[in-house]
Amino acid sequence: MTDDRKSGTADAAGRRCDIATVMRRASGQLADLLQCEPGSVSAVKGTGEGWSADVEVVELEKVPDTMSVMATYHVELDAEGRLVAYERVRRYARGQIDRR
Repeated sequence: MTDDRKSGTADAAGRRCDIATVMRRASGQLADLLQCEPGSVSAVKGTGEGWSADVEVVELEKVPDTMSVMATYHVELDAEGRLVAYERVRRYARGQIDRR
């Protein structure tokens, strides 16, 4: 028996989902909700109650595409991989590089 509190999410049959499945679910559900093109998932972390992830989305397409407006959303998923919360934490031009 798998301890889903530690492993994250379970699929409909109660089996543990792998991290790739969680990444697809986070990206897809947020894209459906915001009606924006998903860019990538930049972070995924298991929590005691499910998963948290940072998802990059294209908020506004521009030409050239390096000027498109991107956003980072922090999302929370429950133990079954359903989106339960999201928050935009950053907006930036696609061509912008972090200087940390």
